[in-house]
Amino acid sequence: MHPHHRTLPSLAIPLAAALLWPLGVAAQGAPVAEPVKAALAAPGLVAASALQGADTAWLMVSTALVLLMTLPGIALFYGGMVRRTNVINTMASVVGIAAVVSLLWFALAYSLAFTPGGALGGFIGGMGRIGFAGMEVLGSSAQVAVSHIAPHVPESVFAMFQLTFAVITCALVVGALVERMHFGALLLFAGLWLLLVYAPIAHWVWEPSGWLAQLGALDFAGGAVVHINAGAAALVCAYALGPRTGYGKEPFVPFNLGITMAGTGLLWVGWFGFNGGSALAADGRAGLAILATHVAAAAGAVAWMGAEWLARKRTSLLGMCSGIVGGLVAITPAAGFVTPRGALVIGLVAGMACYWGATALKERLGADDSLDVFGVHGVGGLVGALLTGVLADPVISGAQGSLLAQAIACVAVLGYSLVMTAVVLWITSRVVRLRVREGDERAGLDVSLHNESLN
Repeated sequence: MHPHHRTLPSLAIPLAAALLWPLGVAAQGAPVAEPVKAALAAPGLVAASALQGADTAWLMVSTALVLLMTLPGIALFYGGMVRRTNVINTMASVVGIAAVVSLLWFALAYSLAFTPGGALGGFIGGMGRIGFAGMEVLGSSAQVAVSHIAPHVPESVFAMFQLTFAVITCALVVGALVERMHFGALLLFAGLWLLLVYAPIAHWVWEPSGWLAQLGALDFAGGAVVHINAGAAALVCAYALGPRTGYGKEPFVPFNLGITMAGTGLLWVGWFGFNGGSALAADGRAGLAILATHVAAAAGAVAWMGAEWLARKRTSLLGMCSGIVGGLVAITPAAGFVTPRGALVIGLVAGMACYWGATALKERLGADDSLDVFGVHGVGGLVGALLTGVLADPVISGAQGSLLAQAIACVAVLGYSLVMTAVVLWITSRVVRLRVREGDERAGLDVSLHNESLN
């Protein structure tokens, strides 16, 4: 066993059970609002003529944009920040996760996340869409399957759009464990994490019958489901794997920050599909979400630059890239609920908060979260989710923000992800070795795991 590897406590499983039980009871006892009853009673098939062509086209474009965020966005963003001997492994990790998650989303996870009627009520979905069953166009009848969440577009398009969210959420966690985790262990972990962590949380928040949705929590495009969730998982992985060999003693020189900047640009552009597509329609709300997204990203960059200048009397390209991502993360839960002025506030606060998260907070936590996944995505997601409760404008969507509901959602998602990620890592460690041997780590994972190099 590697000297830095920390054994996960077997207590994780009973802790998870203790956490799940009250949430399941609360969900089963929650009243179902009338609009939700109507949605759940809606037919699963509509005439093809009832679909909205513009909305369908926009969601298909948004799907491509969100997938672009992962492939190649996250691959380049992370690949440029690791050391030269680990670039290929980092990119391979993102590609491998995209493939595994896609197949599991098709097989089971979509049904668990986005169908009502599961055994635990508002905690997990049913089995009606396993293998994407029932999504086919039914020949001569010209009927098309639709989701009760988006009845004006084919369910195949909605399911594929949500698939890209699952892919990028799992891929984000890679940033915390680069340069030291076995490739096979990573893929097993990602698959289990999708089913046991991501799918339930997506159901809580985005399925109308989910218990957090019933509570009134607002998450337009994934502040809790994607970013708080991935940030919490990243922190657990960093603690469980331990720091990289030489961490804090040797210089870890990024391979190419130009590549990281290219990845940032792809993330910024792709985020328009991430947030704008979450309107599920080609309408004014989608346009407002895109505007809010751009304003928050720019504000995040400026705020990070300011914080960096005050602390170090200089600004950096990596800092600007991190600030952009921090602003994008924070506006994600709010994009369809706030005005552009609210987006400016969210971006400025997030830029400063994420700088603190990636510097002072990271030192206090003492975890080698290699590429600051918790500091940027976890902190930024918390900031955005809470400010959504303060700044949500009911004129835009009819949704009334509640700081209490947002705080409950943050605590629930953070707590569940922390505990269940530990459980998933424990299960993975019982099947395969989590961390590479020290000699392989020092040689670099490109050669030791893939027998490939940049040369």
